[in-house]
Order: sequence, then C-alpha cells, then structure tokens
Amino acid sequence: MTHILAIIPARGGSKSIPKKSIVPCAGLPLLSYTIRAAQGAKLITRLIISTDDEEMANVARSEGVEVPFMRPGELALDDTPDLPVFEHALQWLKEKEGHIPDAVVHLRPTSPLKSTADIDRGIQLLLDHPDAHSVRSVCKTPYSPFKMYKVGVDGYLESFLIKEFPEVFEKYREPHNMPNQLLPSMMFPFGHIDVIRTDTIAVQHSMSGTRILPLFFEAWRSVDIDSSRDLTYAEIIINELRVKGKEPWES
Repeated sequence: MTHILAIIPARGGSKSIPKKSIVPCAGLPLLSYTIRAAQGAKLITRLIISTDDEEMANVARSEGVEVPFMRPGELALDDTPDLPVFEHALQWLKEKEGHIPDAVVHLRPTSPLKSTADIDRGIQLLLDHPDAHSVRSVCKTPYSPFKMYKVGVDGYLESFLIKEFPEVFEKYREPHNMPNQLLPSMMFPFGHIDVIRTDTIAVQHSMSGTRILPLFFEAWRSVDIDSSRDLTYAEIIINELRVKGKEPWES
C-alpha cells in the first residue's frame, strides 16, 4: 500500500494578517477549507498539521485533524523556508512512530480554493510517473517574463531574459513589444497543492527536486491570502460557489 502523508503548515506569527491561517473567511476559519478538502481525498492516508500555535492546533483538532507535535518556534519565523519544516515533521514521525510515507502532500492553509478532486489528481499524477520528484500546482501567467526589464548599471531598462533565452529574442526581435499570444506560454507556481516524494525532501533536501510535473489550474484558483484584499476576493469566489450549491472543496 502506498502511504501518502498530507501536511498543513500553519504558523501563528503571520504579520500581514494576525493569525492568518484561522482568520474568518466566508463563515469558516481559513484553515478549515484546506482541512475539508484534504479529508475527502481518497489517496491521502494520513493528515496532520504542523503548527507552533495552540489556537491553530485547537481549530485543527476541532475539525478532526491530528496534531502529533508542536513545531519548534525557531521553525516558525517570518523567514523560515518550507524545507526545514517538512524535514522536522518527517524526522519526528520516523523517530517517534516509525512512520515513513512514500510521498508528502504540501497543503498551504492560505490557499482556500483547492478541491478534494484536485488533491487526488495531484497525488495520482505523481504515482503515475515513478521518475518524477514532485508535482507542483501551476497556472498560466498573464505577465510574460519576456516582457520584463531590469535597470542596467547605466540607468536604462534592459530585457531581463535576453542572455538566458537568446533564441526567443532572435525569433521575435523585440518580445517586449509583442502580443502575449505570440510568446511562449509560461507557467506560474502558486503553492496550491504540491506533492513531493519523501526521498526528495529527506535525501535531496529539496521541496521539488528537478523532475517537476505540472498540475494545471485556472487562474481563479490561485488566490493566496496575504492581505485583506486577497481575503475579500476569496470570499467573493466562495460565496459565488455557494450560490451554485457548492463549497470550494467540492468544486
């Protein structure tokens, strides 16, 4: 049997919105949307939360989610990357329980528009490709990087990617003056649902590895709560879904 561990990382010290992961969003704590999406996933064998905050732990417990440990404070700082958080969780489960999953699903609580079906879709994608290191959620970006500039040492704008992609600039001459439709389609990763093989984290010490499969989404799903404006936008979408008789995790 394949063991799939889902981890929801939810630290208590967010600055943009205090206690962001449990802020009310269209009638529910923000965290609850991700929990309910994960609880319905057929391919997840275990769901836990990694948090340093007792209030968030209590919300998770009230939704029936395991909180096997409290995350150390030094792994819950503003600049703490994902990798040590997940390494800590995997190491704790291995040492205390002998539990070693085959893959880990990274579910950010600040992204409430994920569905149960999409979580299973991401897991199945990884299972179907044994050579892949991870699956990462992406959507098509409306802002082509080939139109981006940086300010040169002389103070003038210069094309950002001209040295990295000379063939594009040779083909289109001035891609920054071209319609987006004529330029190469580019994907933006937005952290909605990521599925990572355990060895990618524990052995490669990476949250993605180099063989990354895309899990495609429409742009409206990509909302990530980092401001009150993001929260308002998410509530509008959630309420629109409810008018149609659906919750985000069901859509």
